[in-house]
Amino acid sequence: MAALIDALSVKRKTFFEFEGAPYHCLDVEISKPTARGGQTLVRLKMRNLLTRAVFDRTFKAGEMFAEPDLDTVAATFLYSDPSGYHFMDQESFDTLTLTGDTIGEDRLLLADNLLVQIQRYNGRPIGLQFPPHVELTVTSTEPGVRGDTASGGVTKAATLETGLEIRVPLFIKEGERVKVHTETREFAGRA
Repeated sequence: MAALIDALSVKRKTFFEFEGAPYHCLDVEISKPTARGGQTLVRLKMRNLLTRAVFDRTFKAGEMFAEPDLDTVAATFLYSDPSGYHFMDQESFDTLTLTGDTIGEDRLLLADNLLVQIQRYNGRPIGLQFPPHVELTVTSTEPGVRGDTASGGVTKAATLETGLEIRVPLFIKEGERVKVHTETREFAGRA
């Protein structure tokens, strides 16, 4: 039987099971009432790992959650085709295929040979965990024009090799490799 997690012990980035689905805690607020006999409440901002939906929910302090049957597999991105996105398991060297629906917008961060963690729930792949930064090549951007900084616009739009569009500093040119923060999808420096 899976271990139980008390609502008060749920912290940011904790995984738990609620109503038969796995969730990831994004933020926690605990409110302790000042009146005698008041119930301590735990407000969780949580993401459903199957549907990717994010919502807030309030629980009483004594409520218990099951620990989900989650595991991760280290895998390298190989290629994508109409049947899905193909990864190579780093331990067994099997090919794992995830559908476009499972990956969603994360496809814009996938570059050749990128090492990711494939998250599985009850043995079925449900999503990806990325390293903090990925390195991608700038395929198109406007040249930086001298004098643009006076207007306060010190960034410009750039399209990366995967189709992801981000804001980059004026000195970045086409063909350069840049680091992109995987959570915020913002420029994080030159590669």
